[in-house]
Amino acid sequence: MDYRKIMRELREDRDLTQTDIAKVINKSQQGYSHIESGRAELKIDDLIKLCDFYDVSADYFIGRK
Repeated sequence: MDYRKIMRELREDRDLTQTDIAKVINKSQQGYSHIESGRAELKIDDLIKLCDFYDVSADYFIGRK
């Protein structure tokens, strides 16, 4: 599974907006939207912040089993 789909599912499962998560990684809503839609890449520092926020492993977040 693509990490972008996991990003969206984690966010939606918690009833959070893109703006809510953008604040976690210190980005604008538009910047976060570009990552989630595939127009920009997720930086490793942001991956770590999101894993900490959602309390999931990086392996889970990137779709490794």
